[in-house]
Amino acid sequence: MDFDLLIVGGGLAGASLAVALRGSRWRIAVVEVRPQTPVSGWDSRIYAISPVNVEFLREIGVWEHLDASRIAPVNRMSIRGDAGGNLEFSAYESGLSELAWVVESGRVQRELWETLRRQHNVTLLTGNAPIALSIDDSAATVDFENGKKVRVRLVVGADGVNSWVRDRAAIQARVVPYDEVGVIANFRTEREHRNVAHQWFRRDGILALLPLPGKTVSMVWSAPNAHAADLLRLDANLLCRRVEDAAERVVGRMELETPAAGFPLKLMRVDTTVKSRVALVGDAAHAIHPLSGHGINLGFQDAKALADLLRTLPAWRDPGEISTLRAYARGRAEEPFLIQYTTHGLNRLFGSDSSLLSVLRNVGMNLTGSLPVVRNALIRYAVSGRF
Repeated sequence: MDFDLLIVGGGLAGASLAVALRGSRWRIAVVEVRPQTPVSGWDSRIYAISPVNVEFLREIGVWEHLDASRIAPVNRMSIRGDAGGNLEFSAYESGLSELAWVVESGRVQRELWETLRRQHNVTLLTGNAPIALSIDDSAATVDFENGKKVRVRLVVGADGVNSWVRDRAAIQARVVPYDEVGVIANFRTEREHRNVAHQWFRRDGILALLPLPGKTVSMVWSAPNAHAADLLRLDANLLCRRVEDAAERVVGRMELETPAAGFPLKLMRVDTTVKSRVALVGDAAHAIHPLSGHGINLGFQDAKALADLLRTLPAWRDPGEISTLRAYARGRAEEPFLIQYTTHGLNRLFGSDSSLLSVLRNVGMNLTGSLPVVRNALIRYAVSGRF
């Protein structure tokens, strides 16, 4: 056997799984065809990391090595509907120090890979794509385009929403396109954001501004295809003016810090996250709308759950046996299901032009905000995955 685990995909979920198994008995290979290159300036790929996942990154020795000057806490969140609805979440009122931490994807990725390069039980396989996967009772065999063959006991698909592993393992995925594009960009701002994250449910999409260090914010505007195309065609000055108006000038004048980019949005559910000798984590296992900010948080929790299972597995147990992997699948069944259906429902609810639904959704938002028990329960679930 060449390796115990072959992790296909060295992004945040796959790399964090490998790092979480540092010091274990498992021999691990991580496959990444195109390792990420550092970006200059601010990374346009920004994530709001929940406290439970900050703790996970701290446990695996990554969080404390990140540059604190490039990380911003979220102390309050303000959500507005399209017809007077308003909902506020406060870390202080909920007995928390922060609701989330906003980080650049590339900096977390770079620290994970620096750790992997020093990790004695990890081999990095870069530059060659896997082209075939075969599975028998005792092992999985992966063929690479350079002719190399690798036999392993478990293949982990951490290779994104268009997962090669999921496809070759014949795990069925049901994809629902939202006919929306997530338009992302970073901006310098006239006024302090005061560590407040803002979100507007608008008729032309869902606009979010996340705080970055200093007078800088990150935008995600989940907009219908035609509107997103219009936004991406705007020059820097016009885009700034458009975002200022949509954001009700909460941070004053805005100047573009990183160019706008777009990515198509879709909901993706799988029939199962495991098969004999195969497990899926991160976006390979579930894709959700970004309005909740939970995408990478789900991926980190997948990595933690699978790593916890493998670390405590008795020496005589085979990590690729389906009976072993079902424990991982059961443990990760509830949270992705709830988040997927909640975000999908909210997207459909606020995407409707019905005047009746407009009244109901905004009244519901105001009612939730007036009930501290409900509001704080939602916060607890968002930060810890538990009510």
